[in-house]
Amino acid sequence: MNSLSIWWLAIRPKTLSISVTPVLLGSALSWQATGAFSLLTFITILTSALCIQIGTNLYNDASDFEKGADTDERLGPQRAAQQGWLSAHQIKFGAFISFSIAFFSGIYLAWLGGIAIITLGLLSIVCGYAYTAGPKPIAYSPLGELFVLFFFGFAAVGGTYYLQNHTINSSVIIIASTLGSLAAAILLVNNYRDLDGDRKVNKLTLVHYIGRPVARKVYIALIIYPYCLLLALLTEYSWMVLLPALSLPMAYKLIHVFLNMEISPQLNQVLAKTAQLQLVYTLLLSLGLLIPALLTTSQA
Repeated sequence: MNSLSIWWLAIRPKTLSISVTPVLLGSALSWQATGAFSLLTFITILTSALCIQIGTNLYNDASDFEKGADTDERLGPQRAAQQGWLSAHQIKFGAFISFSIAFFSGIYLAWLGGIAIITLGLLSIVCGYAYTAGPKPIAYSPLGELFVLFFFGFAAVGGTYYLQNHTINSSVIIIASTLGSLAAAILLVNNYRDLDGDRKVNKLTLVHYIGRPVARKVYIALIIYPYCLLLALLTEYSWMVLLPALSLPMAYKLIHVFLNMEISPQLNQVLAKTAQLQLVYTLLLSLGLLIPALLTTSQA
């Protein structure tokens, strides 16, 4: 493979949508609420969010290899350091570049959002680094899913809404939990797949503590919760917020496949399709929020 292909695989493109979806939803919520939307702000938030995730993914690649978590026995996709395509030093430098871009993008966002966004941005970068680095990495504890729920749900959606609208409310935070739930489901599949290898290097994730049978039930709950919440949204939004229900067959198929699949590399497809489900859910929900707002604007 050429260098571009190697770096493309190293950043784990199949899961990058979990950084895109909160920015889409937060912006849609802002537009629906007051019509507030800035394309420059949208692009800057998206750049920062993607770079934080890419930096986290790269540092995870190097750190897991150095800790012995990534070996030829792992069931997950091939990793750059594990395969010898790049050295751990090269990958860490790539992570540094990515985090630096996120930091400099965040300067404009900090100017827009003030101390709240400065705090959230710095916390995101620090936690992205600490996910697999330091004496007690988040990824090596049972807090990984909670980390993803917070940063890819509450923080990302709420932060985007605040930057676009300069306000925040409980409704936005509640809706943000749907994306956090689906993002946590993606990580759960990853840790479910890698459980046996992780235990050998003392990487004790949530799945280690609850076991695979309970983890399957948690996965179901994380997938179903966003759909259950849709009914509650009808008290405040148009019936079109029910559009994500169109993706229920996709969710049902995912759950069925996951529950009946043996521990094998095929779980990589479940992980990728869970990320696809989150993207489809977000696009449909965003449309459900925007179409009534656009219709109202055109009629006015």
